[in-house]
Amino acid sequence: MRYDYVSVGFYTFDCLGWPVSEIPEGGGTVFIDDLTLAVSGAAGTAAIVAAKLGLNTLAVGGYGRDMMGDWAVGRLADFGIDTSGLQRLEGIPTSSSIVLTRKDGSRPALHLKGATGHFVVPEADYDRVTDTRVFHLGGVGLMDAMDGPRNAAVMAHAKARGCITTVDVFAGSPADLPDVAAVLPYTDYFIPSVEEAHALTGLTDLDEMAAFFMERGAGACIFTLGGDGAYYRDKKGLTFRIPAFNIDVRCTCGCGDVFNAGFAAGLLNGMSPQDAVRLAQASSALNATGLGSQAGVVSLADTLEFMRVCSVRAA
Repeated sequence: MRYDYVSVGFYTFDCLGWPVSEIPEGGGTVFIDDLTLAVSGAAGTAAIVAAKLGLNTLAVGGYGRDMMGDWAVGRLADFGIDTSGLQRLEGIPTSSSIVLTRKDGSRPALHLKGATGHFVVPEADYDRVTDTRVFHLGGVGLMDAMDGPRNAAVMAHAKARGCITTVDVFAGSPADLPDVAAVLPYTDYFIPSVEEAHALTGLTDLDEMAAFFMERGAGACIFTLGGDGAYYRDKKGLTFRIPAFNIDVRCTCGCGDVFNAGFAAGLLNGMSPQDAVRLAQASSALNATGLGSQAGVVSLADTLEFMRVCSVRAA
């Protein structure tokens, strides 16, 4: 395979400020301590972290003919990511966010949907974008032009070529379920947050939610649980939970997206599902110590050392 990791979907330019305690009335000003720029999104963050963890990575998505898109593509290239799969779309702005990070790490955002909702992977490119060990689809539910039959087609192609397939979503209600259900039959690992899983199913029990998605085709479900760690269940009957690490949280932006890349790196380095989820948890925890997606992640060696020395929360 030409690549270790191909990340398709939601790429966004983020401007993040910290700490944001209030929005001033009228034309007032609130002073903050830190401000940064980052490439984020379910596909963008995953691509960068995959590259930081040593995976040969291809980015596939859309961006606009604007300063935000130019910066984002350049930033991805800085990490050694192959950006030849990114399409510049005429007349469509780059997906962009203003992220207002609170002191507790939560981060309300103002988002311009932009190019994520307009790019399409042409069938002629299927062989190239699936020439990979892991094929990640990030942002189902936000990819208007790709969601549904197009995402299903490229996922089916990836499975037919023998790729490990992973899927993350941007889902807020059961209305997003048809787009998710379209790709589940070709999904080895379905990796939403527990909030997204609840929004899609209306259920609250972890086992019942996992069964819901596996009945629709997913091989395994991994739910990220924030400060409660992560949950895993697969069709072979393996079920476990991995606790969260004890850290001082600065910004939770992109933690779930980082998790996706960490899990893939674990699998490609021959780890068991338990150890791969633990690596994913460690990657996500490191992300939360910095401002902006992937800020706290340095390398695979650094992440493994963090896993060795950092304590975990009590179950």
